[in-house]
Amino acid sequence: MDTRPGTAGPPMEALLALEMIRVTEAAAVEAARLMGRGDKDEADRAAVEAMRATMDELEIDGSIVIGEGERDEAPMLFIGEAVGKRVIGRKTYPAVDIAVDPLEGTNLVAYGQGNAITVLAASERGGLLNAPDTYLEKLCVGPAAVGKVDIRLSPAENLDAIARSLGRRVADLTVVILDRERHADLIAAVRAAGARIKLIGDGDLSAGISCAVSGTGIHAVMGIGGAPEGVLAAAALRCLGGEIQARLRFRSPEERARGAAMGHGDEERVYRTEDLASGENIVFAATGVTDGDLLHGVRFFGGGVRTHTLQMAYRTKHVRFIDTVHMLDRDRPPSVRL
Repeated sequence: MDTRPGTAGPPMEALLALEMIRVTEAAAVEAARLMGRGDKDEADRAAVEAMRATMDELEIDGSIVIGEGERDEAPMLFIGEAVGKRVIGRKTYPAVDIAVDPLEGTNLVAYGQGNAITVLAASERGGLLNAPDTYLEKLCVGPAAVGKVDIRLSPAENLDAIARSLGRRVADLTVVILDRERHADLIAAVRAAGARIKLIGDGDLSAGISCAVSGTGIHAVMGIGGAPEGVLAAAALRCLGGEIQARLRFRSPEERARGAAMGHGDEERVYRTEDLASGENIVFAATGVTDGDLLHGVRFFGGGVRTHTLQMAYRTKHVRFIDTVHMLDRDRPPSVRL
């Protein structure tokens, strides 16, 4: 069956949607087993190994375009790694680009804190930016503020635009910012504008998704974080109708040279949602590891495990929250509760 965009057969994302959930769920379960143990690298390793093993069961010709771990010298699914069954005999499978963060919030898991997730985005070949492993200055907003903000403006100007788009006062807004020394001026500017701030230690990807989901109480994400996470956020926000704007922020001459070699050396260029995630067959999945604003964490009980996953597809325009009970022991099946 030909699954390329524009050809007969179901769209690629329809074939991938439920398969990708298997990947993030497997990673979340293995990482959650190590919650509170104080070893972030071991939790990351467990998530990586589970994600890789599950992806290799999928009928895809997959390539990792956003990997994990190079920056932190942790276990990785490295950029360029081939995953999936790829070719069996004379049968070939769809070519898929994959961006992963096997465990966003390694410290959160290590110390039993909330909002850790496992994340995967996939698209047709070329549909996700192969971003340099550096930092991005980011501005994420929900659907109401799309087209009304500009990362080149001051925080006060953007907060005013967000407030007007939502019919609120700036004082009613909550902005998520990573708690880092580099954000001292940004935090001061947001406070001066009158908005509320939620400082987080890790997990700006989860926050970026949350600002496009009603009921989370998060209205924007501002500040500098990882470029790979920016691409994953863009994939999610395309599915949700939100927006990310970003500018590269290199930390060294070596990073700048590497970015330039990849065609991304201009720190003044504004990358928009469609620049970071341009695909027409985008699938996104995130599973909670620890309880958070958006997703419940993994729950263990006799004979089984329960997971909570957000799954989205751009082309088919659906967003699913999936609550799954995994029956691990057939001789001791768990009771299923609402």
